Amino acid sequence: MSAPHLRRPADSELRREWSEVGENELRLDPEAAAVVIEDVNRCLSGLYILFNQLRKHYWTVEGAEFRQVEQRLRDRADRLSDLTDDLAIRVHALGGVPVNGPMGIREHAPMQIEAGDVYGVRDALANDLDGYATLAVVFREAIETALEVGDERTVETLQEGLLAIEQDAHAVERYLGDDSL
Repeated sequence: MSAPHLRRPADSELRREWSEVGENELRLDPEAAAVVIEDVNRCLSGLYILFNQLRKHYWTVEGAEFRQVEQRLRDRADRLSDLTDDLAIRVHALGGVPVNGPMGIREHAPMQIEAGDVYGVRDALANDLDGYATLAVVFREAIETALEVGDERTVETLQEGLLAIEQDAHAVERYLGDDSL
């Protein structure tokens, strides 16, 4: 029998439960904040999934142009990591708990997690492109929600992230051109 995977500190140490949205210093209504947090947590979950997928492809890429592809994958994963930090900090500022851990990520996942197998570089990049496309849709939905409740700072953060996602998707698209790879 395996050991339990979750460590639970004493209740006296708990500041906020996973599903709870508390008051926030931003003075955004907690009910409005909860709706934004739900959407941003979907974005975070997708970012975690795509980050890990890009890292796997970085670790396993092979072929004539592997050094160039490897560097691009590493750079894009780093960019997703920075965006994840920005959004997680925003969720906390809104009075929520950012999605974290495998169960939370799976619960909010806007996309399927790629199997643990190793794929050829074209198939791997095609899967990455699909992940970027899904993330772009989820980000647009979250932007719309944040606009509806008047959360301009979250809108700005999400728009910056959407721009990065679209730029990275375009770069992957170019790699998948007929005469490359």
